[in-house]
Amino acid sequence: MKQILSCLHPNPGWGDEDVEEISSSSHLGGKHCILELYECDEYKLNDEAFVRTTITTAAKVAGATLLNLVTHRFEPQGVTGLALLAESHISIHTWPENGYAAVDVFTCGNHTMPEKACQVLYTELAARRFSLQRLRRETPETLSSALRKPNPLETS
Repeated sequence: MKQILSCLHPNPGWGDEDVEEISSSSHLGGKHCILELYECDEYKLNDEAFVRTTITTAAKVAGATLLNLVTHRFEPQGVTGLALLAESHISIHTWPENGYAAVDVFTCGNHTMPEKACQVLYTELAARRFSLQRLRRETPETLSSALRKPNPLETS
Protein backbone atom coordinates (compact mmCIF):
# COMPACT_ATOMS: atom_id res chain seq x y z
CA MET A 1 0.00 0.00 0.00
CA LYS A 2 1.31 3.44 -0.91
CA GLN A 3 2.13 5.50 2.18
CA ILE A 4 0.99 9.12 1.89
CA LEU A 5 -0.32 11.82 4.13
CA SER A 6 -2.56 13.86 1.88
CA CYS A 7 -2.78 17.62 2.28
CA LEU A 8 -5.63 20.07 1.73
CA HIS A 9 -7.98 17.58 0.10
CA PRO A 10 -11.60 17.76 1.31
CA ASN A 11 -11.60 14.01 1.87
CA PRO A 12 -7.95 12.97 1.78
CA GLY A 13 -7.04 9.50 0.67
CA TRP A 14 -10.55 8.10 0.40
CA GLY A 15 -11.37 6.69 -2.99
CA ASP A 16 -7.73 5.86 -3.81
CA GLU A 17 -7.15 2.53 -5.53
CA ASP A 18 -5.35 1.19 -2.45
CA VAL A 19 -8.45 1.56 -0.26
CA GLU A 20 -10.92 -1.29 -0.56
CA GLU A 21 -14.21 -0.02 -1.93
CA ILE A 22 -17.44 -0.68 -0.08
CA SER A 23 -20.39 -1.89 -2.10
CA SER A 24 -23.00 0.70 -3.05
CA SER A 25 -25.55 -1.07 -0.84
CA SER A 26 -23.49 -0.47 2.29
CA HIS A 27 -23.29 2.67 4.40
CA LEU A 28 -20.07 4.41 5.35
CA GLY A 29 -19.99 4.47 9.13
CA GLY A 30 -16.66 6.14 9.48
CA LYS A 31 -13.05 6.52 8.48
CA HIS A 32 -10.39 4.87 10.60
CA CYS A 33 -6.67 5.64 10.45
CA ILE A 34 -4.08 3.57 12.25
CA LEU A 35 -0.83 5.52 12.36
CA GLU A 36 2.57 4.30 13.56
CA LEU A 37 5.12 7.06 14.12
CA TYR A 38 8.82 6.18 14.28
CA GLU A 39 11.97 8.10 15.23
CA CYS A 40 9.96 10.86 16.92
CA ASP A 41 11.31 13.55 19.21
CA GLU A 42 11.60 11.70 22.54
CA TYR A 43 11.07 14.88 24.60
CA LYS A 44 7.80 15.68 22.81
CA LEU A 45 6.61 12.08 23.28
CA ASN A 46 7.20 12.40 27.02
CA ASP A 47 5.62 15.85 27.47
CA GLU A 48 2.01 15.39 28.58
CA ALA A 49 1.07 19.04 28.01
CA PHE A 50 2.55 18.94 24.51
CA VAL A 51 0.66 15.73 23.68
CA ARG A 52 -2.61 17.30 24.96
CA THR A 53 -2.10 20.41 22.82
CA THR A 54 -1.20 18.33 19.77
CA ILE A 55 -4.27 16.08 20.10
CA THR A 56 -6.49 19.16 20.49
CA THR A 57 -5.00 20.72 17.36
CA ALA A 58 -5.31 17.45 15.43
CA ALA A 59 -9.02 17.17 16.29
CA LYS A 60 -9.67 20.76 15.22
CA VAL A 61 -7.77 20.39 11.92
CA ALA A 62 -9.71 17.16 11.20
CA GLY A 63 -12.99 19.08 11.53
CA ALA A 64 -13.99 17.10 14.62
CA THR A 65 -15.66 18.28 17.83
CA LEU A 66 -13.60 17.62 20.96
CA LEU A 67 -15.86 16.60 23.87
CA ASN A 68 -13.28 15.47 26.40
CA LEU A 69 -9.56 14.80 26.62
CA VAL A 70 -7.88 12.52 29.13
CA THR A 71 -4.12 12.05 29.30
CA HIS A 72 -1.76 10.26 31.66
CA ARG A 73 2.01 10.46 31.98
CA PHE A 74 3.70 7.25 33.08
CA GLU A 75 6.84 6.90 35.20
CA PRO A 76 9.56 6.79 34.18
CA GLN A 77 8.30 7.76 30.70
CA GLY A 78 5.45 7.66 28.22
CA VAL A 79 2.10 9.36 27.70
CA THR A 80 -1.30 7.97 26.81
CA GLY A 81 -4.03 10.28 25.54
CA LEU A 82 -7.63 9.70 24.59
CA ALA A 83 -9.78 12.37 22.95
CA LEU A 84 -13.48 11.73 22.97
CA LEU A 85 -14.91 13.31 19.84
CA ALA A 86 -18.55 13.87 18.93
CA GLU A 87 -17.54 11.95 15.80
CA SER A 88 -15.63 9.15 17.66
CA HIS A 89 -12.06 9.31 19.04
CA ILE A 90 -8.32 9.93 18.77
CA SER A 91 -5.94 7.87 20.90
CA ILE A 92 -2.17 7.94 21.27
CA HIS A 93 0.29 5.85 23.24
CA THR A 94 3.94 6.94 23.33
CA TRP A 95 7.20 5.16 24.05
CA PRO A 96 9.78 7.97 24.23
CA GLU A 97 12.62 5.55 24.91
CA ASN A 98 11.95 4.04 21.47
CA GLY A 99 10.91 7.25 19.67
CA TYR A 100 7.60 5.53 18.88
CA ALA A 101 3.92 6.51 19.03
CA ALA A 102 0.87 4.40 18.22
CA VAL A 103 -2.07 6.52 17.05
CA ASP A 104 -5.68 5.66 16.29
CA VAL A 105 -8.03 8.19 14.65
CA PHE A 106 -11.62 7.14 14.00
CA THR A 107 -14.21 9.64 12.78
CA CYS A 108 -17.78 9.39 11.58
CA GLY A 109 -19.50 11.79 9.24
CA ASN A 110 -18.65 13.21 5.85
CA HIS A 111 -17.26 16.46 7.26
CA THR A 112 -14.32 14.93 9.15
CA MET A 113 -10.84 14.31 7.76
CA PRO A 114 -8.88 11.89 9.98
CA GLU A 115 -5.82 11.97 7.73
CA LYS A 116 -5.43 15.67 8.50
CA ALA A 117 -5.28 14.75 12.19
CA CYS A 118 -2.59 12.20 11.31
CA GLN A 119 -0.63 14.86 9.44
CA VAL A 120 -0.67 17.13 12.51
CA LEU A 121 0.55 14.33 14.79
CA TYR A 122 3.27 13.27 12.33
CA THR A 123 4.53 16.84 11.96
CA GLU A 124 4.28 17.95 15.58
CA LEU A 125 5.93 14.82 17.00
CA ALA A 126 8.74 15.23 14.45
CA ALA A 127 8.51 11.66 13.17
CA ARG A 128 11.08 10.68 10.58
CA ARG A 129 9.08 7.64 9.42
CA PHE A 130 5.49 6.47 9.60
CA SER A 131 3.12 3.72 8.60
CA LEU A 132 -0.51 4.59 7.86
CA GLN A 133 -3.39 2.17 7.39
CA ARG A 134 -6.72 3.58 6.26
CA LEU A 135 -9.96 1.71 6.75
CA ARG A 136 -13.57 2.44 5.96
CA ARG A 137 -15.93 1.39 8.73
CA GLU A 138 -19.21 0.12 7.38
CA THR A 139 -22.50 0.65 9.23
CA PRO A 140 -24.89 -2.29 8.98
CA GLU A 141 -28.01 -1.30 7.05
CA THR A 142 -30.22 -2.09 10.05
CA LEU A 143 -28.38 0.52 12.10
CA SER A 144 -28.06 3.13 9.40
CA SER A 145 -31.83 3.40 9.01
CA ALA A 146 -32.50 3.61 12.76
CA LEU A 147 -33.32 6.99 14.25
CA ARG A 148 -31.08 7.82 17.21
CA LYS A 149 -32.34 10.24 19.84
CA PRO A 150 -30.52 11.39 22.95
CA ASN A 151 -31.86 10.22 26.29
CA PRO A 152 -33.91 12.88 28.04
CA LEU A 153 -32.16 14.49 31.01
CA GLU A 154 -33.42 13.21 34.31
CA THR A 155 -34.25 15.84 36.89
CA SER A 156 -34.53 15.23 40.59
